[in-house]
Amino acid sequence: MGDYTLITANRNYSSWSLRPWVLMRALEIPFFDRIEPFTRAVNYEAFRTFSPTGQVPVLLDGDRTVWDSLGIVLYLAERHEGVWPTDEEPRAFAMCGTAEMHGGFSALRNQCPMNVGVRVAMEEHDAALRKDAARLRELFEEGLSRFGGPWLAGPRFTALDAFFAPVAFRVRTHGLDVGGGQAWVEHILAHPAMQDWEAQALEEGWREPSHESEIGASGTIIEDLRRC
Repeated sequence: MGDYTLITANRNYSSWSLRPWVLMRALEIPFFDRIEPFTRAVNYEAFRTFSPTGQVPVLLDGDRTVWDSLGIVLYLAERHEGVWPTDEEPRAFAMCGTAEMHGGFSALRNQCPMNVGVRVAMEEHDAALRKDAARLRELFEEGLSRFGGPWLAGPRFTALDAFFAPVAFRVRTHGLDVGGGQAWVEHILAHPAMQDWEAQALEEGWREPSHESEIGASGTIIEDLRRC
């Protein structure tokens, strides 16, 4: 294991960045925190200087570059305990849920963009978003009931919680109903690492017009708690 550098983007917007960041913080895996903010709608060329995909997050381990939030988590799991649950049943659940989040929930992503400091009243939920919200409720409630909570795969924070961490912000911002899964939402939002991320988001001075347009298009902004 070398000295890690984790490259992320804006705290308000960058949901994929949050995943490895909060996991490493929760598991107390040391890293240098490097922020490369979104400065325009497409940052591909600028980000290509450090990321093969032109996207964040990226983990630097010495001379090795590890990209994509799932790739980073899998890489860390080979080097650090606690990324996945120890027992087989919750581990299988956590792996499947993480993969599902990584590849699915397109309506949630498109219609409920992450913006940590903003609260939005949505006029209506279409069928695709209702389906995603129902699946979130089902998955959260199943994890909590099967493995006893307070985390989605049992008593310890794992990659599954990290991958749904941005969803917790989305649920709060857009007022989504996740039923009994709200207990997990409130629990993870109270985690010190999530509180730190949120505090940075509220103080963040960057505004990127396309991301601001996305949140405005998702509904009526009823509160903006950002201080800069």
